[in-house]
Amino acid sequence: MAVETIGGNAAAAGAGRGYRLTSIDMVRGLVMVIMALDHVRDYVMVAPGLDPMADPNIGGGLFFTRWITHFCAPVFVFLAGTSAGLMATRRTPGALAAFLLSRGLWLIAIELAIVSTAWTFAPFGIAQVNGLTIVPLQVIWAIGASMVVLAGAQVLGPRVCLVVGIAILAGHNLLDPVWPVTAGAFDTAPPLWVALHAQMSATAGPFFFVFVYPVPVWAGVMLVGYGTAGVFQAPAARRDAWLLAGGAAATAAFVALRALDVYGDPNHWQTQSGGLRTIIDFLNTTKYPPSLMFLLMTLGPAAMFCAIGDRLPAAARAPLVVFGRAPLAFYVAHLYLAHAMAALLGLLQGFAPRQFLTLFVFFPEGYGVGLGGAYLAWALAVVALYPLCRWVAAVKDRRRDWWLSYL
Repeated sequence: MAVETIGGNAAAAGAGRGYRLTSIDMVRGLVMVIMALDHVRDYVMVAPGLDPMADPNIGGGLFFTRWITHFCAPVFVFLAGTSAGLMATRRTPGALAAFLLSRGLWLIAIELAIVSTAWTFAPFGIAQVNGLTIVPLQVIWAIGASMVVLAGAQVLGPRVCLVVGIAILAGHNLLDPVWPVTAGAFDTAPPLWVALHAQMSATAGPFFFVFVYPVPVWAGVMLVGYGTAGVFQAPAARRDAWLLAGGAAATAAFVALRALDVYGDPNHWQTQSGGLRTIIDFLNTTKYPPSLMFLLMTLGPAAMFCAIGDRLPAAARAPLVVFGRAPLAFYVAHLYLAHAMAALLGLLQGFAPRQFLTLFVFFPEGYGVGLGGAYLAWALAVVALYPLCRWVAAVKDRRRDWWLSYL
């Protein structure tokens, strides 16, 4: 999450910390706004589904609307590691471990109790899978669990974390040919350990847990973020040069390795009947778990943008920084808002409100708007959330209460 949510609001409170931390907040704010597009689309667009990219006939507009949101989770997790790395200059390894452990467990609790409710409205509505209440485990779960891993790993030092993280990202696709293949996120047949590398579900009491984000690879992303945090402590010119060079190298590696198509993604591509369809197939990499190709495709351009982001007009940077300094508030609020917008839209379209007290994939047939309507709803949601984020960021800016680090 944000620098200030990892290390206290003093870490990113204002201009006194310089360009690099404000730039991190700006990049984070940008991907948060993009993330909201994906989730609002899930809840208001016609023909909902777990992943529109699974449709071979997907149009260019819907594909790129979904594809651009692929940048969000990798940037979130990477910058969470970067934030912890910046904090390591101000805390002992023991103090940092204690904070990361408590912060990680706190985020997992939020995912289980608050975020999952936003996705499903289950306490107020109806269970959907075999009479059980759905509990999706997504990006907040992945960040929290990865922080627990980092709490122990950071005592080894940033270089070891970097090497281990790179090894995980580069090598985990070796498991693709031998790891059990599941039927999808709602499959309960495989043993629980399969959730380390693939989507699956498990039941426990009255709950139906859906492991959307397999954790180990995301922990690798966080370790790489932690190991490269020193880049953001370098003088501006050197820092930007490193970010540009590293981002360009990662992007070039993606293009070259994806073109060869011999390793790095279980979803192979081939030349299609048209140029656009071929580009779509080329860019359609695997997110669950994030393949090597997926991470090179997203983190490479993100690093380059971080190097040049300060060249954006101030009018564009300022609101993004506000969003980036209140990430958890934005994340939780935008999910509740998107789901509430869906319930209102359904009511206006003649459906019963009860039909929307569930996960979006179970919304009634015939509900929803087109892609243009989804973009309009997204814009309205972002504007509506700005005052809340500005207030939260201001509170963090003027106060130093320890508990603000957990919000």
